[in-house]
Amino acid sequence: MSSTSIPLDVAAAEEHLMRFLSVEGITGQEANIGAAVSDALQAIGVPKSAIRFDDADARIPLPTETGNLIVDLPGTRPGPRLLFSTHLDTVPLCAGAKPRREGDRIVSDGTTALGGDARTGVAVLVVVAETLLKHKLTHPPITLLFTVREESGLHGARELNPGDLGGATMCVNVDGQSASDLIIGAVGQENWEAVIVGRASHAGVAPEKGISATMVGAIALAEARNAGWFGKVVKPDGRGTSNVGIFGGKDNKPAGDATNVVTDYAYIKGEARSPEASFATKIADGYREAFTKAQAEVRDHEGETAELAFTQTAAYPPFELGKDTAIVKRAAKAMEILGIEPVYVFSNGGLDANWLDKHGVPTITIGAGQAEIHTIKEYVNLSEFEKGCRLGILLATLDDQ
Repeated sequence: MSSTSIPLDVAAAEEHLMRFLSVEGITGQEANIGAAVSDALQAIGVPKSAIRFDDADARIPLPTETGNLIVDLPGTRPGPRLLFSTHLDTVPLCAGAKPRREGDRIVSDGTTALGGDARTGVAVLVVVAETLLKHKLTHPPITLLFTVREESGLHGARELNPGDLGGATMCVNVDGQSASDLIIGAVGQENWEAVIVGRASHAGVAPEKGISATMVGAIALAEARNAGWFGKVVKPDGRGTSNVGIFGGKDNKPAGDATNVVTDYAYIKGEARSPEASFATKIADGYREAFTKAQAEVRDHEGETAELAFTQTAAYPPFELGKDTAIVKRAAKAMEILGIEPVYVFSNGGLDANWLDKHGVPTITIGAGQAEIHTIKEYVNLSEFEKGCRLGILLATLDDQ
């Protein structure tokens, strides 16, 4: 199939996109958008029996309305099973989004984000299925995967049962901006948490009897920065990034509630990222050492220190595909046919692709027009969306040679 012979109904594709952008489905609350996608698939001719929701929601450690949506399309010719994936959820800033067309863009009303991340992907997957069925295009067996809770930790992809993918050997994940960007790898992430229990005392009458949890935290973060573990991290044995995202108290309250009381509790949470899982762990270890050192420095009048509980947990693994990987070569070939020069990208952010690759399915990520994501300036570039649709169709129908 050549670029000019791809039978894409652009108006229908944009109609799907507008419909999906209009359905609210913030992370963890994907039931409505899942139902809308299921209805759209049945309307284009996918049998209800081929559409199912898995039980990943039962394993996700956060309240989640539904499992991942999985769709099986039988092949019309032999070949390795292809997986197409994207995520159903949006960030909370997209709640109440009202999409409208403005020239060659779809935008929100300026009070919310839009949800192009990744409703563009949702639309592309439906468009691929619709085009294959409507025009009876030949293709190998295909599985469509719409994950939940991507935005809040890649949970749907992480808790996926690989056996539900029907033996897929390669995957195209749609979750990016430019159709020319071919994401072939991404960093891994390790999260860390520090719980500091100090001792309250009157800050004016007897400050020496208190143990300030906030001071322990402040010294620890300054120590971590001085040791080179904060922000952009470059060491002789690795590179990565880190951030401190939360510094607070119990139940999302401040660390302390009065200036005349020595703070007895603080909760601090951060992350570490690196192309190497072991170095992400090393960054988190650096924070652990900093907190331990700070714990020893802050004492009351009797020499006692605060209690410290420091934990670190791998959030997702890094991965990187070689340019000779089958799915990378397939994508490069499709882009060449479309006249697109691939830009090979290693992402500094996690993707469902991290976990899909871990599950044994080599995964590339392509773009379909989402831009300025996670902001009220978010928009969808319709030209890039059209390219993403054409690329998806071509990837589904290319010969396997």
